[in-house]
Amino acid sequence: MNREELNSLSKIVVDSAFSVHKEMGPGLLESIYELCLIKEFKLRGVNIRSQYSIPLMYKGYELSKDFRIDILVEDEIIIELKTVEFVLPVHKAQIISYLKLADKRLGFLINFNVPVLKEGIQRFVNNF
Repeated sequence: MNREELNSLSKIVVDSAFSVHKEMGPGLLESIYELCLIKEFKLRGVNIRSQYSIPLMYKGYELSKDFRIDILVEDEIIIELKTVEFVLPVHKAQIISYLKLADKRLGFLINFNVPVLKEGIQRFVNNF
């Protein structure tokens, strides 16, 4: 997928998150927002995988541990969901690591526990 297509898809991701936040509001569990966002993507005809497992690789060896991506959009964009009072540096490090380990170029950290979702969305890139 080229940069233009990724940017177009990222607009759908952001718009979908805004739609879910507008409908549900802040203060719910992460799992609730995940289910609602999955439904929103399906309503828009967007292919997603939820709780997508990626094997942990180290120096070319697959180790006996997987990591899970909350939502993988069109096999291209990683979405990491949070419902926290404050996004911590460790949350940002998590999505950066996921982008590298999954060899993906674009990801979003979305914290639904905010009054205005604009304050809860952060975009991350890896070799974009």
